[in-house]
Amino acid sequence: MAIQTACAESQETRILPLLNPQTRARHDLSKRVDTIPTFYAEMSGEELDRRIDAARQELGTRLVVMGHHYQRDEIIKYADYRGDSFKLAQMAAKHPEADYILFCGVHFMAESADILSGPHQQVILPNPAAGCSMADMANIAEVEECWQMLTEQLGDDAGIIPVTYMNSAANLKAFCGRNGGIVCTSSNAPAVMRWAFSRGKRVLFFPDEHLGRNTALKYGIPEHQMTVWNPKDPMSSVDAEEEIERARIILWKGYCSTHMRFSVQQIEKARAEYPDIKILVHPECRREVVEAADLYGSTEYIIQQIEKAPAGTVWGVGTEINLVHRIAKEHPEQHIFCLDPIVCPCSTMYRIHPAYLAWVLEALLQGEVINQVSVDEQTAHWARVALERMLATA
Repeated sequence: MAIQTACAESQETRILPLLNPQTRARHDLSKRVDTIPTFYAEMSGEELDRRIDAARQELGTRLVVMGHHYQRDEIIKYADYRGDSFKLAQMAAKHPEADYILFCGVHFMAESADILSGPHQQVILPNPAAGCSMADMANIAEVEECWQMLTEQLGDDAGIIPVTYMNSAANLKAFCGRNGGIVCTSSNAPAVMRWAFSRGKRVLFFPDEHLGRNTALKYGIPEHQMTVWNPKDPMSSVDAEEEIERARIILWKGYCSTHMRFSVQQIEKARAEYPDIKILVHPECRREVVEAADLYGSTEYIIQQIEKAPAGTVWGVGTEINLVHRIAKEHPEQHIFCLDPIVCPCSTMYRIHPAYLAWVLEALLQGEVINQVSVDEQTAHWARVALERMLATA
């Protein structure tokens, strides 16, 4: 049996509309991709490159392009800056001369850029279908219902501090801002955890269960003082009320589909093949994967560890494949590979295609802003409060 080396989620049919209307109507993914003029979808790569370069040159300093680490190389090559979500939002805020911020990432990242940028700036997400499955696992209605149930059960002395991961919608960041909470990234989650416990007895952490658990364990909280909140059936356990009473960490049942692909078995196989290997994974991986690794940390941490490693070292990396391939290409003096043998990029990040860049950039030249991401003033205010609390913990 042939070994699968590509992931069906990454196929181009998720990114560009099918060009045959009859086929498009029958296709089960046809409603999940954004509409783009056929004219752009039919262009060759060379023509797209020419048009994108020309538009960027004409727009000049009025435009700044942000590229997340998980983007494909065909997108990263156009980025003025590349980094993780918060770093890019901060960089965008440092360019007040830019009228347009083209954010090549996913929706929550573009929202953060809009929150932190100036009122005269417009943030554009080339394909609005580029979302985040993890971020979608917690919505404001579910979080507010959870908050109400917890406070009713635990009473006025509950001492709950809400903490949302950067990978969440703006209204969840605003919820934290209004309720004495804070935002965290995978880099500063331990510092944010300390901040929260200096102000309360319990932490409600959403939307990523695994980052929350791994951070809590690092902070010194034992597993029996954690409980998982399933928004679809929160009180399903016969001991649910007791678990909540004793919990110091309440973890939202959410996850990153890309980082859930990594397993202890993959690590064991890599160690068997390369005895001197270093295993480096992201904290969105499951607890047992993090514990089996040599090192774990954020995207920026992963890059830094490999950059400072000596030549000849071998690295098995547990994070998104586009990033791993790019690091390997930039560091040929080391042997770097992805722990997952099935090549599967983040499927929502992959929805940013050069055709979308050409479309929105040429529209700007005509004075039209396509696919703008804008956060309303009240939501932006409270989200900014939560983000500023996070910055103050550094």
